[in-house]
Amino acid sequence: MFIGIDHGTTGIRFASEKNRFKLTREEATGFSLEALERLCPADEIQGIAISYSMGDNFSKITRIEKVKNRGIVSREGAGKHIGGGTKVFDEIKKSGIPAIVIPGLHRGSPTDSRFKAYSHQSSPEKIGIAYEVCHDLGDDVVVSDTSSNTVTLLISAGRLVGAFDACIFAPGSLHGALDVDAIRRIDAGKGTANEAFQQAGVNYTVPDENNLRIRTVAMFSAMECAALLLLNPRAKIGLAGSLAPLIAPEVESLLGTDVAVYDEWCASSGLSRLAHDVFSGAEDILGLAVDI
Repeated sequence: MFIGIDHGTTGIRFASEKNRFKLTREEATGFSLEALERLCPADEIQGIAISYSMGDNFSKITRIEKVKNRGIVSREGAGKHIGGGTKVFDEIKKSGIPAIVIPGLHRGSPTDSRFKAYSHQSSPEKIGIAYEVCHDLGDDVVVSDTSSNTVTLLISAGRLVGAFDACIFAPGSLHGALDVDAIRRIDAGKGTANEAFQQAGVNYTVPDENNLRIRTVAMFSAMECAALLLLNPRAKIGLAGSLAPLIAPEVESLLGTDVAVYDEWCASSGLSRLAHDVFSGAEDILGLAVDI
């Protein structure tokens, strides 16, 4: 049995080929290996693929023992720091179960160099989403993950081309790019940039009336998809994340095409699939090299 672990913004999701469960990041601070028995007996686990934070200090899919500092440059930066993801990572590493860590997309990644105008393109769990969606839709895909934040990726001919990270373009429900007002508040000493990022989503910036928040996320998600379609007009469209079913009708209307809809389990399921393929001998995943 192969397990995928999605370190998300509001929770950590665990999936095998057959079962799944979720812990809040607060609950995960008490994680122990016995929790994986909810997926399958421990002695049946053949391999694990785990994502952690931004995954920005390595660029290959790497055996967990080889990753330094849990695969991140620093804990400082955009996001909420609780400790649940750290606890899960460390328990998996100590377990002795074969495990791989998934990198994020950043300036060291084998993506289109033009996307490296920005230091960070995508966190690691989005690789699991991309892998799951490509399994269904083929090698040319744009997939937009919409939930607490919105991140959209392009895969062409089975390789990751690039992505828009949450702090660059489209807002999610909680997080978004820093606009002029946010920059002024930061410069005035009224909060940190990280605090501003965590309060730039539509739940903070758009009135809760006439479904406007969902329609706003839908519009910006569709705009990110349309932007990436410039680089691959034949790509199929996928939506993932907790908001995907809610925004899908409007995204379809705006783009004038059908979209495939995936739920919040897409990342962990894709990571489970990825673990199976890597531990079965795959040396390349969507253009990312494997180092185990």
